Amino acid sequence: MSTDEKKDLLDAADRSRREGRPEEARERLLALTAACPDDAEVAYRTAWIHDVLGLESEAVPYYERALARPELATEDRRGALLGLGSTYRVLGRYGQAVETLRRGVEEFPDDGALRTFLAMALFNTGEHDEAMRLLLELAASTSQDPYVQQYRRAIEHYAKDLHETV
Repeated sequence: MSTDEKKDLLDAADRSRREGRPEEARERLLALTAACPDDAEVAYRTAWIHDVLGLESEAVPYYERALARPELATEDRRGALLGLGSTYRVLGRYGQAVETLRRGVEEFPDDGALRTFLAMALFNTGEHDEAMRLLLELAASTSQDPYVQQYRRAIEHYAKDLHETV
């Protein structure tokens, strides 16, 4: 299949999704996956549409396939790490969620969404202190609330150890 043909089919699937026909988009992407089983972008989009439809278990192998391919574009890799980690968490596969989301945060340390989803997965594994630290650091560094910013240094300090007392 040529690059132009693949692009046309991906565009058609995107149109179907945008126009409120996600099942049609899924069918298009499954057909494209059959034609291009080793294509990272196709695998990522196929995973994503399964997630959109609430078919998380079916999304997992497509996310894994996409992440295994070195040619996956950087932004797609970021999305695939978040999607797979979140999907693992929703499926109750908390250890795999933490592992995947930690890898995402290591690769994309400025991504607040990855850090937030990691905090949720850490909560699910009982790692409450680390989960809270991540969320407090994120709130302190990204909030536009003037009152949060007024206490930013204190929030960042206490985020390191919420059990600290004097």
